[in-house]
Amino acid sequence: MKIACVIPARFKSKRLPGKPLKNILGVPMIIRTAKQCLKVIKRENLFVVTDDNRIINLCKKNNINVIKIKAKCLTGTDRVAQFAKNKNFTNCINVQGDEPILNTKDLKKIISFTKKNPNQIFGGYCKIKNIKDYLNPSIPKVVFDNNKNLLYMSRASIPSNKKLKFIKGYKQIGIYSYPKKSLRKFITTKKKTPLEKMEDIELLRFLEMNINIKMIEMSDKSISVDHPQDIKKVEKILKGKK
Repeated sequence: MKIACVIPARFKSKRLPGKPLKNILGVPMIIRTAKQCLKVIKRENLFVVTDDNRIINLCKKNNINVIKIKAKCLTGTDRVAQFAKNKNFTNCINVQGDEPILNTKDLKKIISFTKKNPNQIFGGYCKIKNIKDYLNPSIPKVVFDNNKNLLYMSRASIPSNKKLKFIKGYKQIGIYSYPKKSLRKFITTKKKTPLEKMEDIELLRFLEMNINIKMIEMSDKSISVDHPQDIKKVEKILKGKK
């Protein structure tokens, strides 16, 4: 068994163009994310995958392994799957490139689960603590059964009720674990599956292909950067640690 930590990165983000290169207290976001991973992962097992030369040059400058993906990719998971095709790794931990204060304990946890069950896809989640996050379409919400099998993900406010009140909910954490065989199946389609396209959530492709995903509870310490104001939130946290 051999595990790679893979960070997919693209420059043309719809909500925040040039997101991987955005400076957070003087350090580009993709570099901050990679450095968090390096607290857990050996450097030779960490890779940024991208199609953008600006990201490639920045990673090389900072001694971060970077792979250029030439194939046209629909999502970040497609980039991870393209990476896995020609690499001698049995499993890939996908860390989103917009997780600059990734909790290293969460990364250790998903690696531990992967080692125990290498044929299973894993995803992370945590509790939603306020109605603002519950209503935020930038935050995918997750619903799972008693055995933590993922039932559905949505940008809508789920689960809901007749009065449309916020009672409880869970949100996605940007860390996933994929067996190589599942990634092979993921890229057999040349277009997004219907629900994946509608929700703009790539994990739904696995569900639509009838591939099971187990959810793992993680901390709520990380912040996914989707908007300029998220950078300010992250900087505030980092300043507080100094």
